[in-house]
Amino acid sequence: EEQKHGDNQTQEKKKKKKKKNKKKKTADGKEVEEDDDDEADEESKQETSNQKLSYSRFQDNSRFRLLGSWAEGPTKQTNPPTIPIDKQFPKKDYPVGEISEYFNENRKRISAEELRERDKLLEHQIQCLRKAAECHRQVRKYAQSYIQPGMKLIDICDRLEEMNRRLVEANGLDAGIAFPTGCSINHVAAHYTPNTGDNTVLNYDDVCKIDFGTQVDGRIVDCAFTVAFNPKYDKLLEAVKDSTNTGLKAAGIDVRLCDIGEAIQEVMESYEIELNGKTHQVKCVRNLNGHSIGPYQIHAGKTVPIVKGGPATRMEEGELYAIETFGSTGKGYVFEDGECSHYMKDFYVDSKPLRHPKAKGLLKFIDQNYGTLAFCRKWLDQAGETHHILALKQLVDAGIVNTCPPLYDVTGSYVAQYEHTFLLKPSSKEILTRGDDY
Repeated sequence: EEQKHGDNQTQEKKKKKKKKNKKKKTADGKEVEEDDDDEADEESKQETSNQKLSYSRFQDNSRFRLLGSWAEGPTKQTNPPTIPIDKQFPKKDYPVGEISEYFNENRKRISAEELRERDKLLEHQIQCLRKAAECHRQVRKYAQSYIQPGMKLIDICDRLEEMNRRLVEANGLDAGIAFPTGCSINHVAAHYTPNTGDNTVLNYDDVCKIDFGTQVDGRIVDCAFTVAFNPKYDKLLEAVKDSTNTGLKAAGIDVRLCDIGEAIQEVMESYEIELNGKTHQVKCVRNLNGHSIGPYQIHAGKTVPIVKGGPATRMEEGELYAIETFGSTGKGYVFEDGECSHYMKDFYVDSKPLRHPKAKGLLKFIDQNYGTLAFCRKWLDQAGETHHILALKQLVDAGIVNTCPPLYDVTGSYVAQYEHTFLLKPSSKEILTRGDDY
């Protein structure tokens, strides 16, 4: 019995030691290895220190250009984040976005009571979108706490995506990441995320667009901001932020898409920026647009231009949109270039015959994990689908999967982006993703 008691004590000590070691993790969840080396010890202490939790909502974003700090106030989240969104809001009373009233005179003829009844028909969609939007806010606040010059872009994206999954409690197609995190730099405007082995580093003089999304039951929020550290880019960022806010203000039920584009262009091109002794007019990237969003469909058919001359199609009640504007010091026109990382199954293709077993297997994996949501090669690698290049090409060649290559303006130019998602409710316009930062 004494021997048994002694063995139990030994086992308990081992368990306690094991638990203690497990707590030594970095901010991205990786365990820190024990090492006698002083430098390793110092890194371990720093990482442990970074994990000290608080319930303060305040976060100083002053190292970023034109990105607001997060104000102190009530919060249900720790800092850094550890609590999933549904644990913070068990009654599903998620924060309401920024509410804007419509200016359309025809809307005033409908009673407030009738409009509220119409809102109730969208209750499930609104609830899903507000949850996704609150997740997006908390994830980007977390990302803004660690993004700094010298970091690898792949590390920035991995940490952001892991937090996105954790807070939304990712569960297949029911909830998770809506599309790969964009971190396009300088003249690359969009659709770039690092493939496995890409060790590109964020530098002080870079202009980096962080574009990511969250989905709940297929309801997608799409939201982006620009990271810059050097004040010489302020006018570029100011032009694009002002243009996005102009588009958001102009949008509404029965508003023509072409009118929104014209308003955006007028604001964007009123700005100039001086770089290296040369003055540039900030140009709209005319072949990039905002877009309507549908369930599991990031681009649902309607485009919101950012220049005049677009379609006279009108926005309608109940529609979900992302207004995004891109301002450039270059040509203001992008083209596909570089190594592709983004892919997406064609929304309108049901099935096609495939002869190759590996292509069939990869398609089954895509259907189960992403459906018609965008994905990237890095995610396939992380999921164990490491030898996917040939099978993926076969799916592309068959027209089942579409490529979404990086979009470039001319080399040497700089492109900035800001984006928000809003819902045209019967009673009001709700900018779902608005936050203290932008």
